[in-house]
Amino acid sequence: MKYKRILLKLSGEALSGTKGYGIDPKVLLQYSEEIKKVIQAGTQVAIVIGGGNIFRGIEAQQAGIDRVQGDYMGMLATVINAMALQGALEKVGLYTRVMSGIRMEQVCEPFIRRRAVRHLEKGRVVIFGAGIGNPYFTTDSTASLRAIEIEADVVLKGTRVDGVYSADPEKDKTATRYSTISFDDVYKMGLNVMDMTAFTLCKENKLPIIVFDMNKSNNLYKLVQGEQVGTLISMD
Repeated sequence: MKYKRILLKLSGEALSGTKGYGIDPKVLLQYSEEIKKVIQAGTQVAIVIGGGNIFRGIEAQQAGIDRVQGDYMGMLATVINAMALQGALEKVGLYTRVMSGIRMEQVCEPFIRRRAVRHLEKGRVVIFGAGIGNPYFTTDSTASLRAIEIEADVVLKGTRVDGVYSADPEKDKTATRYSTISFDDVYKMGLNVMDMTAFTLCKENKLPIIVFDMNKSNNLYKLVQGEQVGTLISMD
């Protein structure tokens, strides 16, 4: 396999499937089967998942909820998703650990870098919940930071589109898809890949990002094998 250790970033909205809210068990099972193939091939997998299918801090702010309060509520939503994914992964026979940026020992472990790395070395899937434990940081930032901390080879951002485009392909049918692009070109063209904090963390640490369609069967396995899937964002 091309990548020994990956950080897979999933959006909370993806878990809702066609319902648009909550958690769709069919999506959980599909993702679990895709992750199982990668684990069985020998790649270590860490996951960061959003909470937008349950609660979004930005929308709460618009409704009059304090930003800090809303962000903490969003962090708790990511723990709910992490626990749901943990249950699905264990149903397909994988050992998992949920590690939280906020201490809640009754349901998950606190994040400790060395312990997380040890879990990965033992073949366990590690799911990072509750962001980094601080408001004003997105789950994209969590993905970048945790990937750097555990020395992942790449950040894989699983989305519903098959890569990075010059414009939103769902709105502009003439949008051009890139197979590879540099960090600098993403900056220059103002492309929306991750939030700026997360993107800059990856650039400064020379950590490549691959944006790909997680909903297409075998995409994750092909990507980790080294096949050209999605869009690779790197220093070159």
